[in-house]
Amino acid sequence: MRKMSRIRVTHFLACLIKPHVKKNTIPIDLKLHNDIRAVERARFAHQVAEKRRLIKQYKMERERQQKLEEQEETKRLRKELIPKAQLMPYFDRPFVPRRSEKQPTVPREPKFCIPRHKTIRCCRMSCNDMSGPSQLQHLPSSVQKTEALYKNRGLQ
Repeated sequence: MRKMSRIRVTHFLACLIKPHVKKNTIPIDLKLHNDIRAVERARFAHQVAEKRRLIKQYKMERERQQKLEEQEETKRLRKELIPKAQLMPYFDRPFVPRRSEKQPTVPREPKFCIPRHKTIRCCRMSCNDMSGPSQLQHLPSSVQKTEALYKNRGLQ
């Protein structure tokens, strides 16, 4: 019995001893890529907005300067440009036109030539209406040869 009580006592003592308590975990501050990207994008959007604002301001300033320059220019021109009357023409010396010193142009006749490849077609059509060898003599030799071939084959 003693043995049993000893086991019970040791078991009882083991229950009384508290196990090693872990410290509470401290969460690590996570840096997600989305958060970093959002910050960079906000910074970029701010830079773009600032740049646009500066460009707009620069344009307005330039337009204002240009307007001032134009006003000063018109004031200066109004002072300098005094309207003057046109001089009267001399009627005692009438205008006599002089003959031109340039050579007159030489007229050229237009070229009404029909290209060779078109003459064959045109002549072929006109040769169908013609009959007899005497009318083929005024055509070029190549057309005469083609017409002779057509007649030999009976294709005319």
